[in-house]
Amino acid sequence: MFTDKQGAEHMEKTNHLSIRTDKELHDKFKYVAAYEGRSMSGQILYLIQSCIREFEKEHGPIQLEEEP
Repeated sequence: MFTDKQGAEHMEKTNHLSIRTDKELHDKFKYVAAYEGRSMSGQILYLIQSCIREFEKEHGPIQLEEEP
C-alpha cells in the first residue's frame, strides 16, 4: 500500500471483489457511505481496512507468503 500526496492510501495491485445484496441493504449502505463522504467502494475498503487493523491489534500482524 502507498500514500499519495493528498494522504489517501492506495493498493499497488488491485483485485476485484463482487458481492450480492438485497435492495434494502444496498440502499442503506449507499446512504451510510454518502453520509461518511465516501463512495460505496471507498466505504467497503474503509471497513475492510478497519477490520484488519482491529484483528492485527488483537492477534498481531498477519504474515503473508511472498508471491513469485
